[in-house]
Amino acid sequence: QIQLVESGGGFVQPGGSLTLSCQATGDLFNRPLIQWYRLAPGKQRELIATITSGGITVYVPSVKGRFTLSRDDEQHIYYLQMNKLLPADTAVYYCNSPPGFWGPGTQVTVSS
Repeated sequence: QIQLVESGGGFVQPGGSLTLSCQATGDLFNRPLIQWYRLAPGKQRELIATITSGGITVYVPSVKGRFTLSRDDEQHIYYLQMNKLLPADTAVYYCNSPPGFWGPGTQVTVSS
């Protein structure tokens, strides 16, 4: 069992930045693969970024070049640095560790 809790969401103007954190606790015997999803109003949940146990990162085109993943395996915290935010990035952001561990989410609102 792994428990995940996101933090760092908030309100930001277009072009601004936020850093989301995902704190993991529980049975962390191995370095977990961490994925970030987002759920925007009226849309389906979207996988936007993945970081493997070895630190390999994958991003969807809509965030590539603006978002950056990192991990601190000593503290079991996983970060999503978001730059050049757009109104289209407004969503609830979730971290996930397969096979089915989810955090409660953190709201990000990008608006002028």
